[in-house]
Parts: sequence; structure tokens; C-alpha cells
Amino acid sequence: MTSLSSPTQQSSARRRIAAPTLAMLPRVGDSLSFLYADVVRIVQDDTGVSAETTSADGVTTRVYLPTAALSCVLLGPGTSITQPALATFARHGTTVVCSGSGGVRCYSATTSDALTTRWLEAQVHQWSDPDRRLAVAQSMYLKRFNVPVPPSTPLNKLRGLEGQRVKALYKILSQQHRIGRFRRNYDPASWDQQDPVNLALSSANTCLYGIVHAAIVTLGCSPALGFVHQGKQHALVYDIADLYKAQLTIPLAFSLHDSPHPEAMARRSFREELRLYRLLPRIVTDIQSLLAPGETAPVPDGHAVDLVNLWDPDSGSVPAGVNYASYDGQPSFDTLSPSNDPADQESADAPD
Repeated sequence: MTSLSSPTQQSSARRRIAAPTLAMLPRVGDSLSFLYADVVRIVQDDTGVSAETTSADGVTTRVYLPTAALSCVLLGPGTSITQPALATFARHGTTVVCSGSGGVRCYSATTSDALTTRWLEAQVHQWSDPDRRLAVAQSMYLKRFNVPVPPSTPLNKLRGLEGQRVKALYKILSQQHRIGRFRRNYDPASWDQQDPVNLALSSANTCLYGIVHAAIVTLGCSPALGFVHQGKQHALVYDIADLYKAQLTIPLAFSLHDSPHPEAMARRSFREELRLYRLLPRIVTDIQSLLAPGETAPVPDGHAVDLVNLWDPDSGSVPAGVNYASYDGQPSFDTLSPSNDPADQESADAPD
């Protein structure tokens, strides 16, 4: 048995043990929902990723984060993160979102480059054709309200039906909680002047956006290509999040109408509800069924693929890492590079 005598050898061994393999990574549907952090420093050491705070007298408090099981990390104001910690999140497929105070607003999010394009290709296929795009929008309406619409229903009428149902839901919840007439209002410029229901709804919705964004990115889809929303990098996030607001965030916000701290309570309560609702598996299933309605069985999401192929208009997909210079109807499988790394393939195929 070989002993690791030097600190350098011990540190290297710990890093190798901590490095995840594809088999070790949890499926996105099995991950925890999200973690919101502010006024902390997130760092990586030999043990793992931790969130640190230092008191006025110099005492440091450290909490280690379950990086392999986190789907989304929301970084609020006052946070800083080191490059090694961010790299660890990327290796584990964790989406890191930069958000505003209390998780309200989503400014940006990381995207791993080791993702299969299977679901991105399905998304583009549905999005690029107006008829298929409308069909997805109609399917979203069915999932959201459990009410089918005729295939001939145009999108403007679909928007009207959606608006009527949401307005009716607001009225019912207002009557149940006896808060009078409610009007949805989201105005970041006068945030503190809004009523508790609007504050709680905006806070809970932003947490929901973070979770949906994490699922979309982890599947390898583009958050920018929405079917109802468009014009922003989070268009698909808004589309998918709308499927769950009537069941999750809207009733929760109305229940906090008399809370002194509606934003914080909305985040905490929403997290507790997610444990019972198991939202992430449902998001994954719903996205897959919307993008590939013809699939007869669920397709594993997966975090990465080892093979890179080339597109062919007739065959669909042909092997990469192959020299096609003497192509005569059948590819010549004289592999020029020992790996499927695109960088190796580019250098191998480059002219002398």
C-alpha cells in the first residue's frame, strides 16, 4: 500500500477523489431545488465548496455546500465566489445565477459546455416552424389549466383565455383572504411601496425562475427560445414557469398578505412546498413532453456525452474524428485522432 507522505500528494489525492465522474452526478430531477445566498464568500478548499462569513471580531463561520446535489445557486448582493468554487459548480452541473436582493431579478447564469444537444435540437425543431410552435403553446395551455383548446385556436385568443383564467384566480384568492381587489403590479423602481402580495409573488416567482432556468440549462436547452414569450434571454424560462404559478406561487403570495416580511417568507415557504411537490422532476418531464411529444417513453436527461458527431443532410449523423478526404460513398475509418475531443479533431484535419 502506497502512503501519501507529503502535503502536496495528500492534497492532490483529495482533489482526485472529489472530482466527479458522469456516473456520480445525480440526475437533474433528483437534485435539490435551489440555494439562495447573500453577504457571504463562497470558496473552494481541499474538502469542498463552502460559504464563509467573518464577524467583526475576526471569527469565521464556514458552511459546506452539497454541490453535487444542488441544481441552482442564487447569488444575491454582497456575495463573492472564487474561480475554483465556480469551476466545481460547473463540473457538477450546478447552475449559478446572479440575482438581485432577495432573489428578485435574474441577471445572468452559467452554462456548462459538456451537455448533450439532443433537447436543444428538439427545441429548435419545434420553435423554428410556426405551426409546431403554436402547437407547443397550446400544449402549455393544456398543462397549465387542464383545459384543451382546438388546434385552430390562434395565439392571440390563447392569450385572452389565459388572461381571463388568471384574473379569475386573483379574484377567488382575494375573496378567500378578504383583502379586497387585487391588481398585479411589478415595479422595481418603487419596490418598497408595493403591497405584501405583490412583494411575495415577485419573490416566489424569481425563485421559481431560478429553478426552471436550472432545469432548462441542465437539459442543454436554450432559455432564450420561448414559444409564447420572446425578446429576452429568459423567454423559455417564463414559458415553463407559467405552468406552475397558479398552483404554487400565486396561492402562496396571497397567503402572506399580512406578513411583515413577505419576500423572505415567500422564499422559505416556497422551498418547503417544493420538498412536497417535487417540482424538478415534473419540470424535466414537462419540457421533454413539450419538445418531443412523440416520445413513447421518457428519455434520460444526462449531464454530458462523450461522442461528437457530424451533421449530414441525408444520413442525419456521421462519425467525427474520421478523414473524409477520400470519401467514395463509404467513409474511411482511418481515425486521425485517438480521442473524440473536437480540438484534437481540428488539429488532425488541418492541412499540413
